[in-house]
Amino acid sequence: MFEVSPRLNFMKLFFDNRPRAFAEIKGEGKYSGITGTVYFYESATGGILIEAEVFGLPDAGRLDPPVFYAFHIHEIGNCSAHYTHTGNHYNPQNRNHPMHAGDLPPLLSGNGYAWLSFYAPQLELYEIVGKSIIIHQNADDFTTQPSGNAGEKIACGVIKSI
Repeated sequence: MFEVSPRLNFMKLFFDNRPRAFAEIKGEGKYSGITGTVYFYESATGGILIEAEVFGLPDAGRLDPPVFYAFHIHEIGNCSAHYTHTGNHYNPQNRNHPMHAGDLPPLLSGNGYAWLSFYAPQLELYEIVGKSIIIHQNADDFTTQPSGNAGEKIACGVIKSI
């Protein structure tokens, strides 16, 4: 018997182009060339579909392309003061890293460009609007507590309803 794949529902969300929230990503200082947008789509099966497109990631000088960047949702939607007011990873269940609700798959950059789409069953749209989405300088090691040794915050965006 043929079962309907969740992929078909996800593709419909993309084709209908109906994100319910977004974050405009910006870097500052030596990372001011980083720009991008993250879209959040509600899934009929629960959870959300997240699509990110980022330009200007600082791949130059890295020895091992492709380059990974940690990508997280943080507790507070305040990107001021070089992102020092974003709080910790969004973690309402108080779990160890990398099981925080805000721990997302890493961005994979090629020549400073990254595109990522994934399903996040642990998140609901209503709980993340008003929080921040952060790109870190390093790859997430998925081990070190509390944040995966991800390094400096290099870009930030506040998640806003559409």
